[in-house]
Amino acid sequence: MRIALLAPPWLPVPPHGYGGIESVVDLLARQLVAEGHDVTLFAAPGSRSTARLRTLLAETHPDEIGASMYESDHVARAREWVEVARAIGRPFDVIHDHSGFTAVAFANLFGAPVVHTLHGPFTARTSEIYARHGHKATLVAISQAQVRSAPAPIRIDAVVPNPVMVEHWPLRVRKEDYVLWMGRMDPVKGPDVAVAAARRAGRRLVLAGPVQPGQETFFRERIAPHVDGDRVRYVGEVAGTRRIDLFANAAALLMPVRWAEPFGMVMVEALACGTPVVAFAQGATQEVVLPGVNGFLVADEVEMADALGGLDQLDPLACRASVQERYDVSVVTSAYVDVYRRARAAASPPDPDPGPAAELMLALGPEA
Repeated sequence: MRIALLAPPWLPVPPHGYGGIESVVDLLARQLVAEGHDVTLFAAPGSRSTARLRTLLAETHPDEIGASMYESDHVARAREWVEVARAIGRPFDVIHDHSGFTAVAFANLFGAPVVHTLHGPFTARTSEIYARHGHKATLVAISQAQVRSAPAPIRIDAVVPNPVMVEHWPLRVRKEDYVLWMGRMDPVKGPDVAVAAARRAGRRLVLAGPVQPGQETFFRERIAPHVDGDRVRYVGEVAGTRRIDLFANAAALLMPVRWAEPFGMVMVEALACGTPVVAFAQGATQEVVLPGVNGFLVADEVEMADALGGLDQLDPLACRASVQERYDVSVVTSAYVDVYRRARAAASPPDPDPGPAAELMLALGPEA
């Protein structure tokens, strides 16, 4: 198939640090190419990929995530390339959008079926967007919990979880004595609860992740006073081998989320290393965590602390197997290809008139 992957415009693919969506797009692009598909990735500057790469904007916008000006510009430029491809007789079979809302709103104007992955939660504002425009695209949820949270009349066409390349994550059977929390320093992610649970259990805690704009006060008041460099360490945003080692060597990953987590990529990455997860029973944690097999589901910080006393009951091999069977990139890619084929089969025949694409060919060049 000829597939266009539309990444967000904010960060490069793969991301240098924090960037869950960009990591998902990177894995999916690599696997689709490895399986013989013709893939074009539209992504932010600084991206790298085995797919044919098109960077559309002049710079990344890591501090302006969600700004409609940059997203609309990014999506509009991608649509121009899609028109060029159709005009030169190499149309895309499907556009797989991960960028946000603009591509959904104008999905009927792409000239090819649009598959859109729902990476975030349904809120009052996002629900209104999807209720009005969601029918224009094939909507894919990343968990059953996300499907259950979709208000009427939004229709979810498929559920495909986020992928992990299991072989990329080393299995460690012998763990160190710390427990890990990793994520952005947002109250809904519960880093303060992780601190309280670890202290109650007498366990060393490592906190990892960025302090994003708007989170400074929460970090300064609720987290920083507990960081002593020994019992509680804050290591900032991590990437590469350091991130992998933190997951692989931890005795457990703590997920004290205060919201209906749509997925939770850090859980899957930890489990791939044989590291169990202790999580609040919120959203998709109830799908990823199999109690007594790869972790525990708890109700509060007291139960979380108590659960840390039962980690020796969990087998690292079972933790890894629970991910290999459900979330490995080969499994996820196969599911997406099925979605692409269904979307292509259900699509109306494209308008044979490419419109302004002939002029775009002269301006943008012949290769799409």
